[in-house]
Amino acid sequence: MSELKIEERIKKLPLYLQKEVEDFICFLLEKYQKTSGKKLRQDWAGALKKYRSKYTSLELQKESLKWRGD
Repeated sequence: MSELKIEERIKKLPLYLQKEVEDFICFLLEKYQKTSGKKLRQDWAGALKKYRSKYTSLELQKESLKWRGD
């Protein structure tokens, strides 16, 4: 479907529905920008290496939550 066809269809709608389409497009653009702009951080990798021999992975997960205050 070409952009021109979409515009033509929108113009056929009553004015109040055109406004609703515009609002929906803005919503979709915001949603897309929020999800596509974030990259996975991995700068923490290896930060808890010194605790490897002291805790199992599950124990370390629980301890790290305590340290963070969660």
